[in-house]
Amino acid sequence: MFLLVILTSLGPGKISTPQDFLKAIGRSSETKISIDSWDAFWRTSGWDMKNAGLSIQDRRYILWCMEKFRQNKPIEGFAHEERPKKKIRGRGPAVQFGKRIRSRRDR
Repeated sequence: MFLLVILTSLGPGKISTPQDFLKAIGRSSETKISIDSWDAFWRTSGWDMKNAGLSIQDRRYILWCMEKFRQNKPIEGFAHEERPKKKIRGRGPAVQFGKRIRSRRDR
């Protein structure tokens, strides 16, 4: 019954298969996992995704998007790209107010 409510609320031409959903959330999710039916899609757990070889970040993102989709939130509102890789490693900024920081203590 719950699945029927979701499918009828989608409207024509939006998302009709689990592969369309995975493509809509981005991050190449449609290439990482393949599920054919909605019933199998909603029964998929984190363990199933782990056994399929997905990384923890991908599993968490897909499960999070599934939950938002269940709550009838528009995909444009929650789907986003990954954070870019940090360019400066370590604690805090290396440059502050235009000056390179070495140490905070007085010498």
